Amino acid sequence: MSTVLAHLSDTHFDGGDRASFRARQAMDHLNSLPGHLDAIIVTGDITDHGLPSETEEAEKVLASPTVPVYMCPGNHDGYTPYDGPLNRAFDIGGIRLLMADSVLQGRDEGLLAPETLQWLRTELSAAAGPVLIGLHHPPADLHQPFIDNIKLSNSDELAAIVTAHPQVLAVLCGHAHMAAATTFAGRPLLVAPGVTSTVLLPWEKDGGVPIDKGMPVMIAFHVIDDGGHITTHFRAFPTD
Repeated sequence: MSTVLAHLSDTHFDGGDRASFRARQAMDHLNSLPGHLDAIIVTGDITDHGLPSETEEAEKVLASPTVPVYMCPGNHDGYTPYDGPLNRAFDIGGIRLLMADSVLQGRDEGLLAPETLQWLRTELSAAAGPVLIGLHHPPADLHQPFIDNIKLSNSDELAAIVTAHPQVLAVLCGHAHMAAATTFAGRPLLVAPGVTSTVLLPWEKDGGVPIDKGMPVMIAFHVIDDGGHITTHFRAFPTD
């Protein structure tokens, strides 16, 4: 049977009604699905300021009674004091999910710390089956200057790790607030849309801040078949 993963990102819980409402719309949709779903992945910027009240609300809203929810931090999640990277590994059926911490404290751009890079090498060397790597910051340009200026800063080091381990099926990320798909180190790079807002491409907006808060909530579904082939579907749905 295929493994089906729902992927969302950038909920930005800020204590207000709007972000909470849009995140609830996404989770209500996922929790109401009649078919097979193995896990929900949230690739960072769960909160907007890293406040305990925002984290508490996120934990309540981003919950499912039927499937596990796996998260990694984003640059807005701002955990302090810093006790080292929050790297976590999970097993979803026969797939290993490595959720890596790409947060560079106090900065919008990302960085995989030396201990995170070593953690990835160790986990991948021990993995007997297919692996997905999740992180917040895209490691490749997405042709949106606003985002490309704050992407992962040491993507070459991640690329070397991915290239050396053929069991990596794909890299999953967020941060960009737009659904996108490209390749990275010869593997799919799949970017979840932002739940709270959408970042527009240069040819979609003439000047100004390229953020649209009126677009529908979007999520991604990743389907991994028994042969290790991954297919991604993007879905948008009304918020009222």
